[in-house]
Amino acid sequence: MAWLYAEYIADELLRTGRLIPASSLEFRAGRDTLALTIYLSDAAGELSGIRVVSQLDEWLSLTAYGHPWRDWVRTRFLQLGEEARERGRGEDPDLELARAAWRWLDRTELFATDLDPGHPEHPHMPLLPDENDRVWTPAWQLGLPLGHLAMHLF
Repeated sequence: MAWLYAEYIADELLRTGRLIPASSLEFRAGRDTLALTIYLSDAAGELSGIRVVSQLDEWLSLTAYGHPWRDWVRTRFLQLGEEARERGRGEDPDLELARAAWRWLDRTELFATDLDPGHPEHPHMPLLPDENDRVWTPAWQLGLPLGHLAMHLF
C-alpha cells in the first residue's frame, strides 16, 4: 500500500499544479519520479501516516537541481533490498512496484525541451531553455523538475 499511497500523493501534487495534461507521458514521468522520491524517502516506514506538508521540504531538497537524484534512488533501492534480505522475507510488493516505475523512468526517453542548455563558451553559465530546442531526455530527468515545481505550487 505504501507505493500506491506515494503514487496518489504524487498524482495529487501534479494535478494541483496543473502544469501539464494528466494524460501525457510527461505527467507520468513527473508522477513516477515524485512517487519514487516520496516512497524511497520514507526510511521509517511511516508513509501511510505521512503529512504531505511536513515532508515537502525534504522532497524539495531531493528533487532540487543539482541533487544526485539518480544515485540516491539506486542507493535507496540497494538499502531496501538489503533490509528485506536481513528480515529473511521475499521482496516487498511495494518495492517491486517502485522498481518497475524506476525501470520505466530510466529506460524511457521523451522528446522534450532541453532543460539544461549549456553556454558553448562558458559551460558553467547555464542559458535559459529554448522551447524549440528539443532533445531525447530520460523520463526521470524530465520528471524531476516537474515534480519539484508542482510541490512549489502546492
